[in-house]
Amino acid sequence: MNEIYSKEQLQKLPFMDSNINLENRVEDLLGRLTLEEKFKLCSGRLMWHTKPIKRLGIKPFTMYDGPHGVRPDTVGETKCTYFPSGICRAATWSPKLSHEFGKAVAEEVREVGAHMLLAPGINIQRTPMNGRTFEYQTEDPHLNKVLAVATVKGIQSQKIAACVKHFICNNQETNRFTVSSEVSERALQEIYLPAFKATVQEADAWSFMTCYNKVNGIYGSENYNLLRERLMEQWGFRGFTVSDWNATANTSTESCVTAGLSLEMPTAKKYNKRNMKKAFQEGKFTEDSLNDNVKRLLRVMFLVGLYDADNTLPRGSRNTLEHQVIARKIAEEGIVLLKNEEALLPLDINTIKKLAVIGPNANFKIVEGGILSGGGSSENYPPYEITPLEGLKQKCKDKVEIIDTPSKADVTIIFAGLNHDPGMDAEGVDKNAFELPLDQIELINKTVRENPKTIVVLINGSPIAMEDWIDNVPSVIEAWYGGMEAGNAIANVLFGDVTPSGKLTMTFPKKLSDSSAHVSKRTFPGDDKVFYDEGIFVGYRHFDIKDIEPLFPFGYGLSYTTFVYKNLKMNKSKLRKDDTLIVSVDIVNSGKRSGAEVVQLYVQDIESSVERPLKELKGFKKVYLSPGGKTTVVFELGKRDLSYYDDVSGKWKVEEGLFSILIGSSSRDIRLQCKIEYIG
Repeated sequence: MNEIYSKEQLQKLPFMDSNINLENRVEDLLGRLTLEEKFKLCSGRLMWHTKPIKRLGIKPFTMYDGPHGVRPDTVGETKCTYFPSGICRAATWSPKLSHEFGKAVAEEVREVGAHMLLAPGINIQRTPMNGRTFEYQTEDPHLNKVLAVATVKGIQSQKIAACVKHFICNNQETNRFTVSSEVSERALQEIYLPAFKATVQEADAWSFMTCYNKVNGIYGSENYNLLRERLMEQWGFRGFTVSDWNATANTSTESCVTAGLSLEMPTAKKYNKRNMKKAFQEGKFTEDSLNDNVKRLLRVMFLVGLYDADNTLPRGSRNTLEHQVIARKIAEEGIVLLKNEEALLPLDINTIKKLAVIGPNANFKIVEGGILSGGGSSENYPPYEITPLEGLKQKCKDKVEIIDTPSKADVTIIFAGLNHDPGMDAEGVDKNAFELPLDQIELINKTVRENPKTIVVLINGSPIAMEDWIDNVPSVIEAWYGGMEAGNAIANVLFGDVTPSGKLTMTFPKKLSDSSAHVSKRTFPGDDKVFYDEGIFVGYRHFDIKDIEPLFPFGYGLSYTTFVYKNLKMNKSKLRKDDTLIVSVDIVNSGKRSGAEVVQLYVQDIESSVERPLKELKGFKKVYLSPGGKTTVVFELGKRDLSYYDDVSGKWKVEEGLFSILIGSSSRDIRLQCKIEYIG
């Protein structure tokens, strides 16, 4: 068992043979490990790595942050492409771009010699005040699921492991190390679990990161029900789980092993040799549990090619032109046009003589230095970064004079918003205000008085209040944190080289108290517990059922062109248990510019014995059309799309009766609808 192998001997061992079945290789290697070597593999070293087992040629398995680009170090010595934030990527509503992002970022992971990316972050956006809203995708479980699956598939197409995080209900930063998210089973099933489940069953995700918080009283890293029962036994997860960094602080060694936590990061605390040995000798966990945890880690080591010849693995690449183009494309398609009175946008580069560019975010960059410079885990060190001002200067070169005096300009652009300082969009703390800083509000209102032709471009990663200024401003753009090509992307949209096609993935409330999580302190931020009293009514579901008018609804986004929806058809009017309903609709670009439209399908149960949302997103397609162009969008729906989770039976259930199929341009802009009957 303790045999020390030479290099030549190692090469002849079964687990080194890539022609042998994966599970046989895993079993062979597991069988050669001593008990202490298994303990050793269960915790990390040097922040980002697992421990090597030199006797068996087991190299360190390396994992790096983060969700918007690889960060191999904390001082910026290794530059990597800085992609747009998660909420910006999601606002493209493009699974194709999420897949391209995943593939590109995985190529960079490979190039820096690592094996796993600590991403994507797919926690539901429950509150606009979460400091990490900018990292996540959406408030809606269906959109979250589709984009998460595409991202994971993209990452793992390069034999790099995706680490889906943070499992689960890590929806705020306040008290994140100790708070218990108190959430109903129905809300878990309908809102918080679907995207995580889909990354397992549709994308074969190779790793999950456990959350800091408790879920219904039990910490994520020792939550037997979440990890062993749901993730592994019910969903069929074959990968390994890793703790968020130091998330095991308040747990026990034996509870984590038994629950199914394979790897404690960044170093051994609960999983140090002494604790592991003592708990094992006292019979507090079984060798079967330990073996399963280690086996899962070994399996992923094989999947990423840790034991295969380098020339058999996908080639890595970093900071390529292709990656820069993907970053810019995501930024362009993620930008949301919120308001555009009197068609002030797009700007005509041939008629504007002077353009005033002002505001605190005109030169926005990820500030170098400090672990929060990119918002925490999202910190990046790109090879370059095009600021909004730089992008406009390049676009306007020799054609438009850029000045900083609004009263003397034909048009003024104010770059406002937030940044990654603690208390804004940053890990570790939630936002300290829902409004823009007072000096920005004053700047906007003062500028509009000086120049009515004022455009506000927001650079931020979460909804903000706008009631103090939005009525005065003709045009508003949400540009998010657009990555290293943000300046070029913003300039391209402002001047019409790109027609905006982004749609909001999160409802923008008029005031914070309109949001479902902000009914009381009990529901946010809570104390030792935070109660998800809204249940399934998160985001637009809450605004609909309470008949609250949002500032901007879920799925909303304007364009420089117009789209006509017509000819809604269904293949049947009655649906049986295993039938597939095919819904089709024609979309026509009725304007004078090329553009893209996100066609959204919602389902409504007209009469139900339980409380259900007035509408639920169940399908979407992004279509690109030239002026006058037409396409037919087709959706497929089944029984599950009409179902709800029944707490009493513990099963998904659909009731017989009528359902509305709603087709629209946003959750509040339904263009066509029809009815079907479910007859069971």
